[in-house]
Amino acid sequence: MQFRIPNHLKKYTVQQDYNQYTYIDQACWRFIMKISINFFQNHADKTYIEGLKKTGITIDKIPKIQSINKKLLKFGWRAVCVRGFIPPQIFMEFQSLKILPIAADMRNHHHLTYTPSPDIVHEAAGHAPIIANKDYSEYLINYGEIASKAILSSEDMDLYYAIRDLSDIKENIQSTRKQIKDSEHRLKTAYNKISYSSEAAYLSRMNWWTVEYGLIGDIYNPRIFGAGLLSSVAESENCLTSTVKKIPFSLKCLKYNYDITEQQPQLFVTPSYKFLSKELKKLSKTMSYKKGGKYGLDTAIKAKTVCTIEFENSIQISGIVSNYIINKKNNTINFIKLEGPSQISLNNKQIKNHGPSYHALGYSTPIGNIYKYKKPIDRLNKNQIKKLNIIKNQLCTLEFENNIIVKGFVHNFIKKNSKISIITFKDCLVKHGNKVLFDPTWGYFDLVCASKVKSVYNGPADTVHYYIDLENKKTRYTKYNTKQKLPEEIKKIDYYFKKIEDFKKIKNNINELSLLYKKMVKNNINDWLLKYEFLCATDCNRNLEWVDNMYIDLEKEASKKSDLSRAIKRGLNLFV
Repeated sequence: MQFRIPNHLKKYTVQQDYNQYTYIDQACWRFIMKISINFFQNHADKTYIEGLKKTGITIDKIPKIQSINKKLLKFGWRAVCVRGFIPPQIFMEFQSLKILPIAADMRNHHHLTYTPSPDIVHEAAGHAPIIANKDYSEYLINYGEIASKAILSSEDMDLYYAIRDLSDIKENIQSTRKQIKDSEHRLKTAYNKISYSSEAAYLSRMNWWTVEYGLIGDIYNPRIFGAGLLSSVAESENCLTSTVKKIPFSLKCLKYNYDITEQQPQLFVTPSYKFLSKELKKLSKTMSYKKGGKYGLDTAIKAKTVCTIEFENSIQISGIVSNYIINKKNNTINFIKLEGPSQISLNNKQIKNHGPSYHALGYSTPIGNIYKYKKPIDRLNKNQIKKLNIIKNQLCTLEFENNIIVKGFVHNFIKKNSKISIITFKDCLVKHGNKVLFDPTWGYFDLVCASKVKSVYNGPADTVHYYIDLENKKTRYTKYNTKQKLPEEIKKIDYYFKKIEDFKKIKNNINELSLLYKKMVKNNINDWLLKYEFLCATDCNRNLEWVDNMYIDLEKEASKKSDLSRAIKRGLNLFV
């Protein structure tokens, strides 16, 4: 079944190159899934185990995203392949469209217990299975729709790129200590520059404490449903201990910030997925897209990012909101100014010739009632419009409330359903008292015929057309959409993983495996996962001395006090 991805989202998608996965990657996936399934039988939400099969998550090999997509279609969802972190609002937009973005990369097995960088373990084995639960799926969709409207700040975006840099550098085994240290410093600087919590930041916390790190059920014996926990071999085990505080879920979770590089000191337990949807609805009522007016404009100005202002008559203007004029007597908005590439839309569709190319330097317009009639232009009758001289090539003077005057020759106007939506003036002067808001030398002036600010929300109204003119420009995201080369040292070790896989297909393969083991020892290769693969290939036959030696080596590793050691111990327990 084919489906179309909106053009502005396509640049975030990549093809899953299945041949990029090494034999080490496949072994890492198998190990994680084997020890996880055994653990999650008793500790994950009951949907999880059956959801693995229903959503196409294979156990013995890394799943193909195309297969996951086919399975998700049965639940009304789709899956697309991305690389690593994508901007948070883009992720939410995908989710609102019932599309699950899945990072194709596979974590390094030295970071097996946890990686801050999204990978296919997190996205596929973590996020996909719980979608099989109808109530959870509904929560995800609702969350995506609301979060995609949450206004994010320029500070949020700087923080996103700092997080993205650090996660990529930490996951790259070729990164130097200095690169990691410098990236950590940049992240700390970005955190310190956060001057306030934006709407998007609050929605991000809601997501973190539910979709990523959520628990469900009885607070004294909760089960895991958050993808961050389901994909973390270490934290999934640690989170259920008494050292991690369990708190009944409420919107108070928004007060708790989080660090993606550390395990969480507290988690929130929801009684049900339906309860999450109810709390989400409460949160939405406090947001700019619901409140609009002065509150929404102030929120957008503070954010300094592209936002949309929607009026009562479904006209929308999009851009970076920089200023407005308010009538202090009745608290009505009388003039709005946007900076940067701007757009005028009607019912979320860009009006012809009113996109960011035409309004490249910004946009401004008076709104509200015509002083003479106490009505907005789009509510005037034909006789009133005629008296105001809103006729092509005629000089027209419009006096708005709060002493804002528009005077110029009517060049053109756009009508929708017999009502005027935009009036374009030439040789136009716009003044507020003695202050000039638009000078005739600046070109044509386009007046939006609107009155009340109904809603203010993140991003452009017509995202597809807004980004058409901008899509050829380089973005800060572009550099991430590249592949890393496989280091030679990994290629050498991968040879042994490949040979083990080959020998698994041969009956009576002990001699071949023994010779391969000797070659490994001779070449001074000491890799814990490689040894574990030997144990699997030999059914952990400890009657063989060389197998027993490897088992003892792994037992020593398992006895150490680290998350990886505990994971190895869980792997060894599968042989008992």
